[in-house]
Parts: sequence; structure tokens; C-alpha cells
Amino acid sequence: MTWRRAATALALAALGGLGAGCASLSGGAGPAAAASAAPAPAASAAGDGFSLVTPQEYEQQSPTLGVLIEIQAPSALKALLEKHLDLVRLGSISRDEVDDSEWARLIDAAPAQVRELLQTEGYFAPQVSIERTAGRAQGQPDRVQLQVEPGERARIGRVTLEVEGALERGHAASEPYARETLNSWLAAWPLAQGSEFRNATWGDAKAGALARLRAAGYATATWVGTGAQVDPETNTVRLFLVADSGPLFRLGSIEIEGLVRQDSQTLLNIAGVPRGTPVSETFLLDYQERIQKAGLFENVSVTLDPDVNQAGQARVLVRLREAPLQVYTTGLGVSANTGPRASVEHTWRRVFGYAASSRNKVEWGQKRQFWEGEISTHPAEKQYRSLIGGTVENLESDSDTVLSQRLRLGRTQDTQRIERLYFVEAERSRRTTNLGVRTSALALSLNYHGVWRDLDSVVLPTQGFTFAGQGGVGRSRGSNADDGNFGRAYLRLTGYLPLGRAWYGQARIEAGQVFLGDNAVVPDSLKFRAGGDDSVRGYSFRSLGPQVNGAVGSGNVMYTASVELARPFLASMPALWGAVFVDAGNAADSFSALKPAVGLGVGVRWRSPVGPLRIDWAWGREVRQARLHFSVGIAF
Repeated sequence: MTWRRAATALALAALGGLGAGCASLSGGAGPAAAASAAPAPAASAAGDGFSLVTPQEYEQQSPTLGVLIEIQAPSALKALLEKHLDLVRLGSISRDEVDDSEWARLIDAAPAQVRELLQTEGYFAPQVSIERTAGRAQGQPDRVQLQVEPGERARIGRVTLEVEGALERGHAASEPYARETLNSWLAAWPLAQGSEFRNATWGDAKAGALARLRAAGYATATWVGTGAQVDPETNTVRLFLVADSGPLFRLGSIEIEGLVRQDSQTLLNIAGVPRGTPVSETFLLDYQERIQKAGLFENVSVTLDPDVNQAGQARVLVRLREAPLQVYTTGLGVSANTGPRASVEHTWRRVFGYAASSRNKVEWGQKRQFWEGEISTHPAEKQYRSLIGGTVENLESDSDTVLSQRLRLGRTQDTQRIERLYFVEAERSRRTTNLGVRTSALALSLNYHGVWRDLDSVVLPTQGFTFAGQGGVGRSRGSNADDGNFGRAYLRLTGYLPLGRAWYGQARIEAGQVFLGDNAVVPDSLKFRAGGDDSVRGYSFRSLGPQVNGAVGSGNVMYTASVELARPFLASMPALWGAVFVDAGNAADSFSALKPAVGLGVGVRWRSPVGPLRIDWAWGREVRQARLHFSVGIAF
């Protein structure tokens, strides 16, 4: 053999090594790795030797090429064989010549390699035949025909899924956490009896099952053994899996790095769980998110120390960087509701050295000018914070101007899904119509506000719901010496639902009522109006309500509803959506007097990282006019 032939033989041997090991079903590499490997292009080599090419490539190349390969198989399997079969991959190697003995070896090995590759797709009894036809004339290529009949894909006949270690012992002892964890782990196994078998899904199922154990607090869980046993007679695969859960990691201590000015007790309060709590992945992620939500830190990382010897008293490591102590923020903006505006906001994250934060914001706009200030303590036990705050707001509409002042003292709780606020409030408002009529009222009330969320994403929801409820009771006094008790209720329910084929639905119901006793009046800011971006589109902000002294006023009741259907414009631009919608609603002095105003239109949505940006063109049926609306974010 010449040096050139020797080099070619070494290359072919290397290719044979690449194709080996494809038949193992219980291992993580082999066919799974081969099936995920990047395809090697089927190139041809010029010279005094020959090349392996597909029929399509042969038609585009010189007729002096040596070998033409034809694979007859279902399209998906044909693509698999063309990517990984040595007989085809030989064409990607540059060489001058290959002798007949090497060529014969490749042909002889092809059927076995085909069977090994098809096993990765769940075909264990394929019919494979290969035929070589020499070129009939000089310069014509040899032809190799590979015919593959894969048969029926094997199905899973039985699954044996077991666990050893602390999880099994806890389940046997009827420990609630172990029992719940094991039951949910078994129920989550994706490859059910009767489902089709593929090596790729088998590997994914094993990796996912192990990840779920580790996420549940068994951080060192591993497989003791896994296997797939094929029964050729029934064309079924029996799966065997045994996992060792290892110890359950329970919270022993929280170690914090990066604190400079803030208190470590604040971070312990945010954790909100006692020692001995299982350290699950959910706990770590929720803890990290709660720290970020506190607004005191910039970068936060929460991890578990996986020391098996300390599993019963595990360390949770919190590494963070504090946010600046004081921040000034300026802004310019525009709203379809209130026009252009400018704002300045000051945040102080440790007021005079105490574990409290303050926020003051001044905004000056075309139709709205206001100041809002609040001082709140840092999170205490169960995420509660005490607060004191105030607001002064001057709000103009097409028919009147309302000046209101509020002072509140309360307590709030923010959790992953629920926000609660209890507070007492003193509120005064003065309303001046465009005709010069002026009224005022003062109220003292006890209130509760709550928000419940169950969403796939708080920023960009597509499935789930939010519910906001408000309730309050109090006593008020008007400018005409009217004095009496009152109550106030408000609710807003918003639902999100995927509708298939990239369509998404959204619906909202909103209602409110003020209950007035004899001779009672309330500040205008406690009553209701409708119209605007998050109410009834097609009408200007706060333009829907009862007529009072020839101008639109605020009503004792309010009701609005909205239905919207949206989808991406193009699959290549999933963040840009189009939408159609219908809104209806109004405010009145009573529900019997409420006549819904209807708005309908079309819009564009850009699902940005900070929330959806919405631009809507809406037609107001009652005013017979079109109006443009735009807003950012979602309302809870």
C-alpha cells in the first residue's frame, strides 16, 4: 500500500470510530450525541480517486465522480442517515484514492450502522438492504442503493421508577414533605406506558426527573441505575430507573456578603421561613426575587452550599450589592389621558440612619399636577411594612378641575402572589366646574386594598388572572354642612388566555359603588368616572359620567368591560402584535341609570422588556369620533 493509501486507511478508521457506540440505550452519549451532532457537509474530492455524493449533488458536478449514493427511507430517517452514516460522510474527506478493499468494508458495515442509528429513533427491527452497481462505461460512477424499511416504532411497555435514600425513608415514615415530593415526582414522569420510544426523549426524561429531585431540596440526587430493555417480539421497551435522593437539605443559616449600610435583619425577615425548612429551588428563587423587590439592592444572588455533611443545617449564601443610598430621577413623558408631563423623584433608602425608605415625587403635566410622598419601614416579619404617606393632586378634565389632598397611615404586605394594604385615610377634595360651580367635601375612612395574581408573567402575561379589590367605610362632611356615613367598594378582574395558533385573548370586568347614608356626601376623588386608556377607549380621560350642573361629574356607581383579541404580526417578529378590541362602560348615580358607552378599534402591541407598549385607534360610538390611545405596562 502506498503512503497515500495508508493515509486514506487511517482516515477511514477514524470515521469508523466516530460511528461506533451508537447502539447503547442506557448511556448518555452514543446515538443521542450522534443525533445531535452538527451535520457534515457532503463535499466531493477531485483527483484520481472517487467521491461519495447524493444524487442531487451528482447532477451538479462532473460526471467523472466515482460513486453515487441513493438512500430510500422515510424523509426524517433519510436525513438522519445522510448526516451520520459513514458511507455518506466519507465524501467530506479529501483524498486521492481509496482502494476496493476499504470501499468494500464500508459497504459491509453500512447495514449494521443503519440499524444502530435507527435504534436511537425507536426502530429496533428495520429491514436494510444495500446494492452496488458498477458503472457501465468508463467515467460513469458506481451506484450504491440503500433501502431502509424501518417498521413500526417501539412503544414503552412498562416503567419502573423507584427512589432510594432520604426521600424513600421519609415517605415510608409518612413525612408530609417527603410524601408530597415523591408523589409529585412520580406523577411528573413524562414517558407513560404506550407512548413512543426515542432515545432523545428517554435522555430528556432522565435529566428532567433528576432535576426535579434536586429542585425539591435533594440537591445531590443521582441515578443509581437506568436501563431500557427491548422486547423484539412485542416491539416494546421496558424502562428501569432507580434514583438515590441523597439527604434533604434543610435551612440552617443564611450568610450574607456585601452589606454596608443596610441591616442583616431585613434580609432575614425577607426570607420569611424558620430554620429546618427544606431548601428547594423554589425557595431560593422566591427569596432572591423578594430581596430584589425590596428596592434596597442592585445585584442579588442566592445559592445553596451543597455540602452533604451539612445537609441538616445547610448554608444559604446571599451575595449582593447595595443600591445607592439616595437617588434623584427626572423624567419627561406624554400620555393620551393627561398630555405631556415632567417629573422629579427622590428616593432615600435609609432615612436618617433608620431601617426605613422614603419616596417623594413631583409631577407637572398639562392636565395633572401632583406631589406624592411616603415613608415606609423595611420589610419586617411576614413581609409587613408600616407606612405614612400623602398626596396632593390637581386633575383637569374637559368639564371640571378636582383638587384633592390625602393623608394615610397604614400597613402593607407584599408577597409573590398577593399584595395587601390596610390604612386609615383623611381626604379632602374641591371640585370646580367650567361654569364656576364649586363644591368640597372632607372624609375620614378605614380601608383595605388587595391584589391577587396568578400569571405566567407579571410583566408580559399571556395566561392567568389578576383580581384587585378595594373596600372602605367612613364618615364625611360636605361644604353645605351635609354629614353622614359612607361605604365604598371596587373590583377589577382581568383574565388572559392563549387561544391556539398564536392567538391570545384578554378580558376585563371593572365595577365600583359608593354607598351613601342619609345626608352623606363624599369627596369627588372617591367617586367614579370612566373613559381613557385603561377604561373605555374611544373616549377622553374621565369624560364618561353623569351630568352635574351642565358638566360631566363623578358618579356613585361605575361599570366597564373589555374584550381583546391579539396575535403577532409575523412569526419572525414575536414581540410585535396586532389587536382588535371592544370596550363598554360608564359611570352614573345608580346602576339603573347607567347606560354603557361603547368603543371599538384596533391596536399595535410591542411586548418590551418593561411591559407592553400599546397604541390603539378607537371609535367612540356615542360621540361618533375616533381617538388615539397609548400606554405602557399593565394595570392591576
